[in-house]
Amino acid sequence: MSAKPIIEISGLTKIYDLGQVKVSALRGIDFTVLEGSYTAIMGPSGSGKSTLLNILGCLDRPTQGTYRIGGDDVSTMSDRQLSRIRGERIGFIFQSYNLIQQLDVVENIHVPLFYQGKDINSYREHCEKLAELVGLSDRMDHRPMQLSGGQQQRVAVARSLANEPLMLLADEPTGNLDSKTGEDILEMLDKLHGEGRTIVMVTHDDEVAERAERVIHLKDGLIDRDVRSDNGKPAPASSDKKDDDEGEKKVRFKVKLNRGEKD
Repeated sequence: MSAKPIIEISGLTKIYDLGQVKVSALRGIDFTVLEGSYTAIMGPSGSGKSTLLNILGCLDRPTQGTYRIGGDDVSTMSDRQLSRIRGERIGFIFQSYNLIQQLDVVENIHVPLFYQGKDINSYREHCEKLAELVGLSDRMDHRPMQLSGGQQQRVAVARSLANEPLMLLADEPTGNLDSKTGEDILEMLDKLHGEGRTIVMVTHDDEVAERAERVIHLKDGLIDRDVRSDNGKPAPASSDKKDDDEGEKKVRFKVKLNRGEKD
């Protein structure tokens, strides 16, 4: 049984109108992310990486093109509809953790459910199990200031799972951590992926990106390279090598056309 598309991006552009100047942050990109896959997105400053992250997280809308999550086109949804999609279908893991200082571990894990109107008393056991899952069973009543950076990021991982999302969207999840603690978080993401979670991670670190099955490289608002590696696991797209080679050729050809280069 083939995996279902979780993300479908087609002809996506984003233009920022700065008065007399218009900046094309994304210039027409296409890709699909399948259920259960692990995808990393990379690119230098100005490549469109942050813009794409905001669109993937339903924090911004494209100027043109379509973005589907689980089959639903969110490109033209209202702010209220986008908020619902964020709360129900996306689990966020931020570089800076974004925990609420006044809340303890269990209460922070509960936050996505709170925004859906779900009472913590009804979901406390669920949130406690998530705290145990990330190794914080002895820290449930601690507040963020009482936790190390790695422990705070563990809370963020647990929080991202609270609403049983379609995908996890991780923004530089190890950026504020030392190498040992960062490795622990990456191993946790590896485990979640091994359990069938769909992960999309934005990173600037090649070693971090190597954990993924697929790395999409952005440059000047376009997909410059789309590299797949099985890493001992099923590839997120066709496992047929010929199909993969043809797909990469098409990507390179499209990039050249968009840049006005000759083959």
